[in-house]
Formats: sequence, structure tokens, C-alpha cells
Amino acid sequence: MTSDARPPQVPVLAEALASRAVVLDGGLSNQLESAGHDLSDALWSARLLAERPEAVTEAHLAYFEAGADVAITSSYQATFEGFARRGIGRGEAERLLALSVELARDAARRARAGGVTRPLWVAASAGPYGAMLADGSEYRGRYGLGVRELERFHRPRLEVLAAAAPDVLALETVPDADEAEALLRAVRGLGVPAWLSYSVAGDRTRAGQPLEEAFALAADADEVIAVGVNCCAPEDVAGAVASAARVTGKPVVAYPNSGEAWDARARAWDGRPTFAPGQVLGWRDSGARLIGGCCRVGPDTVASIARTLAAA
Repeated sequence: MTSDARPPQVPVLAEALASRAVVLDGGLSNQLESAGHDLSDALWSARLLAERPEAVTEAHLAYFEAGADVAITSSYQATFEGFARRGIGRGEAERLLALSVELARDAARRARAGGVTRPLWVAASAGPYGAMLADGSEYRGRYGLGVRELERFHRPRLEVLAAAAPDVLALETVPDADEAEALLRAVRGLGVPAWLSYSVAGDRTRAGQPLEEAFALAADADEVIAVGVNCCAPEDVAGAVASAARVTGKPVVAYPNSGEAWDARARAWDGRPTFAPGQVLGWRDSGARLIGGCCRVGPDTVASIARTLAAA
């Protein structure tokens, strides 16, 4: 299967971004947890690819029905190495990675059958190396690996995801400019566009590099259709959007967390949400064209984002 396998009625995502803002989904994990699924596992939502794939489809469908235009697949933490630790061989791991794209496609088909008439797209998620480690290091970066080693880690998984014909590859929650450089090398020649989004703290990557320097890596990457941030505090988005737009000249992607804080010791979320859907208008005006939510952002908030953008 090639990238030409997208449904013929769906326009190319990059072309859509030239004329309007596109709504991303929210946190897949919290939607699955709210449906009663236990994700306290090193594979996180990727475990359900093998055990409960229909649950993944239902979660995607909930976001499409709420107003999302793009579903981000459950492959964030799906890697050959992570699957191998669970006794899943390479052939089956390849099948599960491809399945993550097909499940999102199936949700789009079901949404259209249910009356949704707007274009719907699928973004194949590729999380950072630290997500495979499942120890929180995706929020720190600096794994002790060089760019070439990280490229060798990412390329095989990206090849499988690209062959499953998503509309775009979501290179997301990247904590480190070195890993971003590796990912940009790894997507070359795959024939599928990508977006690159960093996890940030203030005006720096999680690894501490200035955001302007990190964004600049993607400025001349033809494969990259959008650059931005995700899995960060809502208050960090506005400055990052303006910086990404200024440095790269590309559309910007922005999907922060709810604003609640993760307590690793208690393994629970703390605090109250600070993500107000009205914030998205400022992001859009600064150049954001792919806008949604990440952790703890559910269908209700995505519906509010979609209504806010539509009304504007």
C-alpha cells in the first residue's frame, strides 16, 4: 500500500492548511481510560492494538464526532523494541503498526457513514525514543545517543507507518533538537509528509535548547508541512507558535495538554485545567493551522475548539 491509498474524496492535508485551520483530536489515552481501559503498561495505548483494537477505533470515532478533522494514531509508544519486550516478534509488530493507521481510517469511514461530511485525515504518530523507554525520559531528552543512532532507531518504524498510507506522519512530543534532526533525516524519501512538534518548557525544548534554533532545523525540510509544539502547558503555546511561524515560514501545529500537572510519584494528574478553547483564536492568528489537544484534553474540549474556529 502506498500513500496514494487515501480516500479519493479527501484533499491533501497540506493544501487544506493553506486556506484554513484544521482541528486535531485530543488525548487518545484519556479517552481510552474514560472508557474503562487500563493503560498502566509500558506499551500504554499501543497495548490495545493487540488486545482491544475495536476500543481504539471507538476512541478515534468519538473525536471525529466531536469535530476533529484529524485522528492521531495509537502508535506513539509502539516500537519494535517495546513490542519485543512483550514477546511480540518483528512481523507481528509491523502488522500492529500498520493496524494503528487502519483503525483510524475505519473510524473515519464510520464517521462518514454516520453523517460527517467534512474531510477527515489520519496522522500516524511516532513518539520519541524516550517513549519506548517508558521512564519519563521523553520529557528530558539527552538519552546519551547520537543523531545517527536515533535515526537508526526511528527509520524502520517510520517506514512501516508510511507504507500504511497515513495522510501525514506526526513526529511528536520531541524533547530534544538532536532527536528532531534524527527524525528529519529518518523521514526523507518516505513519500509521506510530516509535522514536527516539540514538547517544551517556556521558550526552550525540554532538553533546554532555544526553541528558535530547534524550529530552524525544519525550515528547509521539504517533507515537513508544519512545525510546532504539543504535550506542553497551554500558556507556552502562544510564544512558540509565533516563533515557529517566524523562523520556518511554515504552518504551525499546536496541541497542548489540559494544563493539569502529572504527579509521577502518585501516578495521577493534579491541579485544574487551564486550557480555554478561546485561546486558539490567538494561536490561529499567529500562524497555527493544526490545532487540538494532547493529554487530558477530551472530546468536549475538542468540540469547543471546533466551534470556536468555525465561528471565527
